[in-house]
Amino acid sequence: MSSCCTPGRADAHGPALTLAPPPPAPPPSRVARQLIRLPGGRFLMGTDDPDGFPADAEGPVREVAVAPFRISATAVTNAQFATFVKATGHTTEAERFGFSFVFGAFLAEEVAAASRPVAAVPWWRAVEGASWRRPEGPGSHVTDRQNHPVVHVSWNDAQAYCAWSGTRLPTEAEWEYAARGGLEQRRYPWGDELAPGGRHLCNIWRGDFPDVNTAADGHVSTAPVKSFRPNGFGLYNTVGNVWEWCADRFAPGEETSRAMRGGSYLCHDSYCNRYRVAARSSNTPDSSTGNIGFRVAAGPA
Repeated sequence: MSSCCTPGRADAHGPALTLAPPPPAPPPSRVARQLIRLPGGRFLMGTDDPDGFPADAEGPVREVAVAPFRISATAVTNAQFATFVKATGHTTEAERFGFSFVFGAFLAEEVAAASRPVAAVPWWRAVEGASWRRPEGPGSHVTDRQNHPVVHVSWNDAQAYCAWSGTRLPTEAEWEYAARGGLEQRRYPWGDELAPGGRHLCNIWRGDFPDVNTAADGHVSTAPVKSFRPNGFGLYNTVGNVWEWCADRFAPGEETSRAMRGGSYLCHDSYCNRYRVAARSSNTPDSSTGNIGFRVAAGPA
């Protein structure tokens, strides 16, 4: 599914690949032991907000029951993903396909000249050599971004990380319950006002998209995973920063896309007001971009 938020693998007509078998599970994982325990319960999921996107099936508001579970306080970081790759030898789908999607303004001049724009959303470029290790393609690196969320990871890559770490992706209901932090039907994890008292509480596009980003919140691209204050449950950056893969299909019975939650540093109310807690988007499970990451969950044990 092509999206202004996150282009899909098919937008660049990449070749089909056979998914590698999942890596062997490790001994009991430190990742799973560090998850936040949440009691679950019934909550009002979704929204009828007039600023929402009915086509994304954000509504109607409905009462949903969530069993007790655990979830990570942050998105998976570059350092954590590197540990997984070192232990398993996992090669991400971006690396196997040979390219991933990068926001064009981030590219060095020579890389931009060699990349292909996405027809429907030309601010996105299919960049050869872009991957979690090289977020802006050749010449870039994550050496100074160890505590930033890993990006350029597909849903399939996230599943492989979960298999190794003894975790899983959260369901959409779990994700929204956790992201709300105990607040009922609020637009954001902290309330209904985007910048209460003039304080920036999330990493989104500030300015005139896609040409001017003032970086008034302190970040142009990804921010460290513990930027800004946590919500009432202790979760950081559940809106803005990076889209987060969820376990669910985007629509019941739909086989070609998986749900994503939270919006990203490229969201702006002029075109992609999806940094609200109830907002949704999707992409194909083999797709990767510079603004998609994930956090992990597990059962109540």
